[in-house]
Amino acid sequence: MIAIGCDHAALALKETIKKHLKERGFEVEDFGCFSSESVDYSDYALMVAEAVAGGKCEKGILVCGTGIGMSIAANKVKGIRCAHCSDTFSAKATRQHNDANILALGERVVGVGLALDIVDCFIDTPFSNEERHMRRINKISAIENKYFK
Repeated sequence: MIAIGCDHAALALKETIKKHLKERGFEVEDFGCFSSESVDYSDYALMVAEAVAGGKCEKGILVCGTGIGMSIAANKVKGIRCAHCSDTFSAKATRQHNDANILALGERVVGVGLALDIVDCFIDTPFSNEERHMRRINKISAIENKYFK
């Protein structure tokens, strides 16, 4: 299952991504928001990040105006590796090399077509599981263990 969430600035793109994922056969849990009324992006980033970190959802997608705020907030949750991507190369690389489990996008930054391509690259690319990448991810986990009490 894929968790998805947005703030008011990205409602349209979230709905488009959700529809696209469902058409591809994925189950999607939508954590909101559900209107264009102003909300705080951090609330939705937290819900999606907790669903992914807790194992309820395999991956997550967060969308706000730029994607930056969502990625910062999601990365405060232990076990989350949220990547802010604006191109397909980065989306593919972050899955292969970082085993990123949440993608953050900016509706005001990428168009719909590119956003869907980025989502597909992120969802379809497996982690390479190479020793060098595992070593680096383990070092990230060690940082989390040191500072997330």
